[in-house]
Amino acid sequence: MSVNFTKLREKMVKTQIIRRGIKDGKIIEAFKNVAREEFVDSKYKDDAYNDSPLPIDKGQTISQPYIVAYMIEKLNLSEEDKVLEIGTGSGYAAAILAQIVEEVYTIERFEILAEKASQRFKKLGYNNIKVKVGDGTLGWGEYAPYDGIVVSAAAPHVPEELKEQLAENGKIIIPVGEKTGVQQLKLITKSKENTFKEENLDYVRFVPLTGENGWS
Repeated sequence: MSVNFTKLREKMVKTQIIRRGIKDGKIIEAFKNVAREEFVDSKYKDDAYNDSPLPIDKGQTISQPYIVAYMIEKLNLSEEDKVLEIGTGSGYAAAILAQIVEEVYTIERFEILAEKASQRFKKLGYNNIKVKVGDGTLGWGEYAPYDGIVVSAAAPHVPEELKEQLAENGKIIIPVGEKTGVQQLKLITKSKENTFKEENLDYVRFVPLTGENGWS
């Protein structure tokens, strides 16, 4: 029997996103529109709308839908904004962001993941996403400044390069803590005076962020 992904997606939005307190209409619409089953490996397609992360290549994961929604909502984005994502993974979060903002730039350290994500974006018609293979801890200076930066892996600290690449009033959301185990989500806001306000949010569990300003 074939799986009705549309119904599963609607249920996921209702029970995992709205019921848990996500209120931004743009984010809710994005989750209704993006087919998560297109971003998971074929053997996990039937589990695409589970309330959990799922494995992808290179020991990485596609994040739990609610965590993606929560992190994006904290950035308080507008449709004309430009966002940098560190850790493309399957491309799911970038596709959600592409429904919400004007431009999405996403960096992935594993070439195979970047390539697969790029193919998905092309197939699904996401023309406002640029993908780069590289060290995400250094950011992507060429297109800075960014109104929002979302980091989808756990860092030992907030990389200075990412703070420098924020626009005035821009925000970074990033898990900070131990390489394995539990980390704390931090929200960093850049003020007019080039100072930074840091807010501690929920505890999470992410794969480690590797690179020059991350884990070795």
